[in-house]
Amino acid sequence: NSFCTLLTVVTDPPLSDPPAETTTKASMSTISRPQLPTNFMRSRANEENNDVAKTAERFRERYDGDSANALSRKDEATTLVNEYYDLVTDFYEFGWGQSFHFAPRYAGETFFESLARHEYFLAAKGHFKSTDRLIDMGCGVGGPLRNMVRFSGAHVTGINNNAYQIRRAKRYDMSYGLQSQTDYIRTDFNTMPLESGSVDGAYAIEAICHSCDKVRTYKEVFRVLKPGARFVSYEWVLTDKYDHGNETHRHIRHQIELGNGLPSLDHSSAMVSALKEAGFIVEEHFDLIERMDETEAKNVPWYEPLCGNYTSLMGFRATPVGRWTTGKMIKAMEVMRLAPKGSSQAASILEEAAVGLVRGGETRTFTPCYFFCVRKPE
Repeated sequence: NSFCTLLTVVTDPPLSDPPAETTTKASMSTISRPQLPTNFMRSRANEENNDVAKTAERFRERYDGDSANALSRKDEATTLVNEYYDLVTDFYEFGWGQSFHFAPRYAGETFFESLARHEYFLAAKGHFKSTDRLIDMGCGVGGPLRNMVRFSGAHVTGINNNAYQIRRAKRYDMSYGLQSQTDYIRTDFNTMPLESGSVDGAYAIEAICHSCDKVRTYKEVFRVLKPGARFVSYEWVLTDKYDHGNETHRHIRHQIELGNGLPSLDHSSAMVSALKEAGFIVEEHFDLIERMDETEAKNVPWYEPLCGNYTSLMGFRATPVGRWTTGKMIKAMEVMRLAPKGSSQAASILEEAAVGLVRGGETRTFTPCYFFCVRKPE
């Protein structure tokens, strides 16, 4: 698998920003569609990581360099995660739309329908309502945040340390007429400039895995929540099937960490312990993938969008031939200056992600959908 695996879900026409007056008629699926990657060609002169090639080299060195280790990645987590999303955000939007996450999918359900259901599940579990002020921990370009606003009617503040993603999110909000119900704070998870006890609820979707210190992050969420408020999330974790003594399992873990900009991937038990240490009452926690598999309902593996096949154009992109074609396309775009030099290096990082995620799913050693619902005591 390669960067092209992130393109396999492009089933609808590219997204164009609609006029503000038409936004009330726009469906969730329309808003979530991928769009043409014209933002690849933007000027990066004023961006922190404006040299894509050097940023990609520096990023990979943090994982594969002679002195690479998890402790140093945690120490530099803010910089590491910024580097990662400066490299891959355009690719994510092109191939995945505005909601950068996975979801378990029922047979007969479209990819984007599954993403929306996944997000609405959190709103229901968090008991979110229209009078609430919520925080979205690691909001990306705001796809789930906007769906949360539409579904619950709440005001949502996006917490994000990446300036480029925040600019993209605000652009989308303005386009869809949601700017009065959203705002963003550029900060890391552990130092949010919010008053203690000021937030009615919090959620995260596959984002806390980027934290350098999960106990500290959970304590910070605990601090800003009002008494009785809930924090709901989907987490990337290792499962009970992961065996650290197994070289194949360790390699899968490394690929997922490198390909997704994670300081370190933890076991689900460590996550639950961290939540309790932070002071939360743990109401529920379980692997949503495992829970779905236990039902009689037919479903599609969560990693299916990353798998290749020769039976459709979409699946072809993730085959060896499709990967080769995509690689040549990216190189050609660099030569023609339609994509910055180093884009192919960024694509190779996403290749690591795709391969590791599929293997993690196939071996059941990893899940991106470990759900928890916790509450701050009254």
